[in-house]
Amino acid sequence: MKAYRNRAIELFFEENKTRSEVSKIVAEEFNLNDNSRSIERNVYNWTKDRGLYDACKDAGIDYERVSHYWHKGKHFSINVKKSEEFDHDAFKQDLISEISNWSPNYPKFKRELLNDPHCLVFDPADIHIGKICSSFETGEDYNMQIAVQRVREGLHGILNKSAAFNIDKIIFIAGNDILHIDNPKRTTTSGTPQDTDGMWYDNVVTAKKLLVEIIETLLTVADVHVVYNPSNHDFMSGFMLLQCVEAWFGKCKQVTFDNDMKHRKYVSYGKNLIGCTHGDGAKNSDLPLLMAHESGAMWHECRHRYVYVHHLHHKVSKDYMSVCVETLRSPSGSDSWHFRNGYTHAPKAIEGFIHHPEHGQIARLTNLF
Repeated sequence: MKAYRNRAIELFFEENKTRSEVSKIVAEEFNLNDNSRSIERNVYNWTKDRGLYDACKDAGIDYERVSHYWHKGKHFSINVKKSEEFDHDAFKQDLISEISNWSPNYPKFKRELLNDPHCLVFDPADIHIGKICSSFETGEDYNMQIAVQRVREGLHGILNKSAAFNIDKIIFIAGNDILHIDNPKRTTTSGTPQDTDGMWYDNVVTAKKLLVEIIETLLTVADVHVVYNPSNHDFMSGFMLLQCVEAWFGKCKQVTFDNDMKHRKYVSYGKNLIGCTHGDGAKNSDLPLLMAHESGAMWHECRHRYVYVHHLHHKVSKDYMSVCVETLRSPSGSDSWHFRNGYTHAPKAIEGFIHHPEHGQIARLTNLF
C-alpha cells in the first residue's frame, strides 16, 4: 500500500495527472482488484494537500511523514491534522507481505494416502494469556506461564489420544480470547478492566510463539487449516496476532488460514459441516438456522453438522434437529471477579474432536487439568 500511495502522490503532484487518471494508472500498475470508488477515495485523501506538499518539498521534509501541521494565515493560526480513511484490506495485505519476507522455509511433509482417514479438530478455547488468578483468593493460580504449559500439555494429550485414528486433516480453531486484554490500559475491547499478568506486549509475543509451536507440532501429523474466531477480550489484538502468524507460515503450503473477521466460520470435511464461533454474539439456538443460510452449498452436501462455541468456559451440548451445538471447556483459571460471583469449579480442559468423512463426529478427546 505504501508503494501504491507514493506512486499516486508522484503522479498527481509531479506529473500533474488528474485524480481520475491517477486512479486508473495505479490500478493498472499494481494490479489492484479493489473497486474504482475505493481507489479514487484513497487517491483523493493522499493528494488533497498540494500546499503542504509544495512546502515540504521546499523545506526538504518528507511529505509522507507529516501527520499534522500548523497553517499560519493573516488572521488565524490553524493546527491541521491530515485525515485518511483506513483501508483494512490494504493494511492486512501490507502486513502479510512484509512479514512473509522474513518467514521461514518449512520442509514439505510427504503425506501417505491413508485408509479410513479422519479429521482432528483441535480447539484450545479461551486461553486468556495475560489473566492472573491468585490461590490466596480463588484457590488456584493462573498466569501466563501456566496458560502456555496447559496448552502444550493439552496439545500433546490430544495428539496422543488421537493416535489410534488415521488423521489426514487437522482443523485448528484459534482466537477465542487467546489474549486477555486488548490495550495498554489492561481492559477488554469494550473497556472492562482486568487483573493481568505481564505487559500487553509480553502477552502478544508469548501468544505468537505458542501459536507457531502448535501449528508446527500439528504439521508433523497432517496438513493444518487454521480457523480464526474474533472474540470479545481481544477483538483487535487477536486479529493482528493471527495476521502475523499467517504471514509467518506464508511460505508453507501445508498450512492454510481462514483469518477474516467473520464471527461465524464454516469448513467441510467429507459429509461433515463444521462451524465455529466465539459465542458472545448470536444465541446458540439461532446458530443452526444461521449455518443453513451462511454455509451455502455445504449445508446440502453435508448431513453431519456441528457448531463449536466458546466464551462460556463450561460444557453445553445440544442437538437442534440436525445440528449439534457444543460449547467447549477452557484451560484458564477463575479470576477474582468470576470467583466472587460464583462462576467457578467447571472442569478445566482442552478438547479435540475426531470426525469421520462418512459418519461424522465419532470421538471427543479431553485433556483435563
